Amino acid sequence: MEPDIIFEDESIFVLDKPPGWIVNEAITTKGQRVLQMWLNKRQYPLAGSREYRSGIVHRLDKETSGILLVAKTSNAFTYLQAQFKAREVKKIYLALVHGEVVPKEGEVGAPLGRLPWRRDRFGVLAGGREAVTQWLTIKNYQLSITNEIFTLLQLKPKTGRTHQIRIHLKYLGHPVVGDEFYAGRKTARQDRKWCPRLFLHAESISFHHPKNNKLVTYSSQLPSDLKKVLDFLK
Repeated sequence: MEPDIIFEDESIFVLDKPPGWIVNEAITTKGQRVLQMWLNKRQYPLAGSREYRSGIVHRLDKETSGILLVAKTSNAFTYLQAQFKAREVKKIYLALVHGEVVPKEGEVGAPLGRLPWRRDRFGVLAGGREAVTQWLTIKNYQLSITNEIFTLLQLKPKTGRTHQIRIHLKYLGHPVVGDEFYAGRKTARQDRKWCPRLFLHAESISFHHPKNNKLVTYSSQLPSDLKKVLDFLK
């Protein structure tokens, strides 16, 4: 399954990223599906640019699906990056998590950083970088085999730290379904018997367009693999 171009003009691409695609090219991504390599086959000013990462202004984890914004020109890249830094870009995610989340809406602010004892992992860390995530309960579900309760959440990250949503939900005691990093291998293995991947989807993004400064919003529907998971649950 290839990325889908939701919107395109002379300044930007708005993409719908399928799960299983790595966003940025690296030494470790050889032989894998990489969005940056897919972009480099297209004709636009920043295609193939290492300095501007082919116009990629933000990232999604490999297993996360949904909206991704790409700049076509250096001016658009700089303009969009400034909005991300100023926290003017609004993103909404959907996640299915373990347990019944109480209260039904709230905000978690816990600093995040790279774990000193495991450099490839991030976590809640005193002295880490500020990170804030808002949550809102959409619906509760039950797995009939075990009677375990799950909650479908709408999430609005105020900051954009690596693995922020996944770490904050783990910190709240409600890890994302299928999360091998933060739910634990045993739990994730059980999850993946009925959920094919990490249940996290970037549903929408709002930002000011680089050409005219007009506020625009683009959204992506929940993919069929995750819809099937919700249909499977009670």
